Amino acid sequence: MLAKPPLVWNCLLQTCSSGYHLEGDRSRICMEDGQWSGGEPVCVDIDPPKIRCPHSREKMAEPEKLTARVYWDPPLVKDSADGTITRVTLRGPEPGSHFPEGEHVIRYTAYDRAYNRASCKFIVKVQVRRCPTLKPPQHGYLTCTSAGDNYGATCEYHCDGGYERQGTPSRVCQSSRQWSGSPPICAPMKINVNVNSATGLLDQFYEKQRLLIISAPDPSNRYYKMQISMLQQSTCGLDLRHVTIIELVGQPPQEVGRIREQQLSANIIEELRQFQHLTRSYFNMVLIDKQGIDRERYMEPVTPEEIFTFIDDYLLSNQELTQRREQRDVCE
Repeated sequence: MLAKPPLVWNCLLQTCSSGYHLEGDRSRICMEDGQWSGGEPVCVDIDPPKIRCPHSREKMAEPEKLTARVYWDPPLVKDSADGTITRVTLRGPEPGSHFPEGEHVIRYTAYDRAYNRASCKFIVKVQVRRCPTLKPPQHGYLTCTSAGDNYGATCEYHCDGGYERQGTPSRVCQSSRQWSGSPPICAPMKINVNVNSATGLLDQFYEKQRLLIISAPDPSNRYYKMQISMLQQSTCGLDLRHVTIIELVGQPPQEVGRIREQQLSANIIEELRQFQHLTRSYFNMVLIDKQGIDRERYMEPVTPEEIFTFIDDYLLSNQELTQRREQRDVCE
């Protein structure tokens, strides 16, 4: 008898839905024994999800800041198999974060149920509008807000002791990357001694200079000569601390009052003595702060270092304190 041939005409072709890949025998034949040839194939999800990130973007930092707040929409994510996205992760700051100057890479990664993943990235670039760096004035210095040269920053001009500002007090970095106004200068302080009262004289120093008023009964006074000799060797330290010396020496009618080479009138001398309680009978000295307040009195000579230590410890503003740290070795 002839053997019964196999049922080769019964063939099974298997395919998978979109997004899946067939693993195993794609076609199977029904054999004579009624079994299908090969093994049972499976449909496996091996295609990664599809993800599309937002476009890269560029932002300008806000006024007076070195950062910009940047927003964006979430990425578009789709799975090619069953449509299920199990997780989307972000590498980088969240939308709405403040970004510093520079380029920042934002990366998203999406995962489907089969642990396939796909990533996309985009760039956030933050720029800071900057103005040219300002130079401090000769015989002065600058104090600036923010970074000192970015859009919105304000720089204020200050003058060293013995100098006063002429021109605009401050300048602002504008969006055009240029500074507002023109730079002022620090000119030698002009003291007008031809005033009608001691008040008119002292008002010229208000918030600008400290005063050291020295009184002596006569030019030959031993304490007076010793004190003036020490101070003449310390003019740099006095200027650095914004100290002007006023001398009141002798007895009327030969009494002399002077600020540097400028002579004071007799009535100004008398008013200064009365205001500051300075006697003609013996050597005495008073240190006055920038607000016109009597801060320390001396009945005998003191070294410039003692005066400087008192000023540095008790009278300096925060700005002056910062400047002193920067100029610590200027007078050495």
